[in-house]
Amino acid sequence: MSPLPVAAPMTVPVQDRAMPAIQAIDLRKEFRRRERVGRRFETTRSVALAPTTFRVERGECVAILGQNGSGKSTLVRLLSTLLLPDGGTARVFGHDIRTDARAVRRLVNRVSVEASFFKKLSAFENLSYAARFYGIRPADSRVRIPEIVERLSFPADRLREPMEHLSRGMQQKIALARALLTAPVVLLLDEPTTGLDPRSKLEVQALVTDMQEQHDATVLLCTHDLAEAEELARRVGILHRGELIALEAAAGLKLRYGAATLEEAFFAATGGRLEDEADREADEGGESP
Repeated sequence: MSPLPVAAPMTVPVQDRAMPAIQAIDLRKEFRRRERVGRRFETTRSVALAPTTFRVERGECVAILGQNGSGKSTLVRLLSTLLLPDGGTARVFGHDIRTDARAVRRLVNRVSVEASFFKKLSAFENLSYAARFYGIRPADSRVRIPEIVERLSFPADRLREPMEHLSRGMQQKIALARALLTAPVVLLLDEPTTGLDPRSKLEVQALVTDMQEQHDATVLLCTHDLAEAEELARRVGILHRGELIALEAAAGLKLRYGAATLEEAFFAATGGRLEDEADREADEGGESP
């Protein structure tokens, strides 16, 4: 497979090559909600992410498994500086997400199942805007955009259609193309293959591997897909009710819980099945137009 044609990634100084790509220390987040009770208002608190400590090495792919509401998206939003932590800290190649957010944003790119776009603009226009935002010259983006979307098997004849006319799966491909266009040093992937057909899932997984091999990217992958986690990740974490209860190689998880498969290990650790949650989500949401 030929190298992915993307912009030159932001370099990390040679002396920092041994530095972990991501290091979280007691990272914590809770959400507060005011509710009316009789004649007064009361504030309720819910823990989205309990104090969490872990590290991801440079060039490593770590997968985080967890049901909806387990804290996966909260973790990704904290690391991408979209949320401020309520306690602890995290660093991306030494840059603190609180005090050095601008540097962190230059190093990371986030792909979410809830990716937002200018819905009235075309896919090409959205990608061109992102390229200009990240300082890629128009002459370069006009070449790179078609090459990247072709690798994602996105139909060329629909690249000029408004985003609001595209299916959820097609929008997800454009979200991935937008991230790959900038060749981030750290990829934060929050359910990146949700809504994609089996062939497209394989293509996206190949691109993730390509980003690691060709561009030395570090990947944090939050997913419902156990096969995807086992295929791509060096280590697999289990996030349950905001707590990271395990993080090790898939083989180690199976050994720890006396399981023959990663699915059985997840069930033993959490008392629930990932596909049950995923199926419920699909029944409720379906594919957006």
